[in-house]
Amino acid sequence: MAAGFKTAEPLEYHRSFLKENCRPDGRELGEFRPTTLNIGSIGTADGSAMVKIGNTTVICGIKAELSAPPSDAPDKGYIVPNVDLPPLCSSRFRPGPPGEQAQAASQFIADVIDGSKIIKKEDLCIEKSKLCWVLYCDIMCLDYDGNVLDACIITLLAALKNTQIPKVTINKETDLAEVDIEHKRHLQINKHPVSSSFAVFDDTVLIVDPTAEEESLATSVITAVVDEDDQLCAFHKPGGSSLSAEKLQDCITRSVTRHREVGKLIDKVLESTKASK
Repeated sequence: MAAGFKTAEPLEYHRSFLKENCRPDGRELGEFRPTTLNIGSIGTADGSAMVKIGNTTVICGIKAELSAPPSDAPDKGYIVPNVDLPPLCSSRFRPGPPGEQAQAASQFIADVIDGSKIIKKEDLCIEKSKLCWVLYCDIMCLDYDGNVLDACIITLLAALKNTQIPKVTINKETDLAEVDIEHKRHLQINKHPVSSSFAVFDDTVLIVDPTAEEESLATSVITAVVDEDDQLCAFHKPGGSSLSAEKLQDCITRSVTRHREVGKLIDKVLESTKASK
């Protein structure tokens, strides 16, 4: 009977739970799904991580390559994120070039990288106007069940903290780059942004970490990104209903709490990864 009601009237089905301050999966309105993290999962990448938030699973691999710096910023390197939402992760996505949601996610990640200054691009420059590092951050969703942006940010941050790049010098005589793969260093992580996503039902009820079904039924979806100084780095609200100042402040406050939880998780996994080596 409940399954039939859910299929015929999915919004009313969810409302019946929200009236009782709970959700169909048993969570409270302000409760995140269990989050697990694995660091260093791709042996062929310079840095990698995989995160699961409930059923949503996202993996990130980082590849560092040498390039000439951009002409308008000769003392900086590049960070190039790309989010892939393949048909493998959900039937809502189709084969072919990146869809609108994947493109929007890639742009959002790029905005977070620039807005938070997660890495100072000057640190990626090897020699001004001659040589710099390019970090290709390939983020792929393996299982889509909502809140993919939070998963993308967590896996990107963890993968960057896992990334090691070799020592590179330019030979003064030949003017060629010399790579010393025996001596590698970790990237200098400047800030640690973490995002928290929310869905609004009927313009009033705010829930955290929405599933794919909750996202599709919500009147609006919001993502707030904060760093360890409790500073707002980015805010993403693609259309939908308007939000009161009180609700916005509630989102930011909950994001600060979530940041501390995720920060502890990343540090714990990094320590256990180092200990196992």
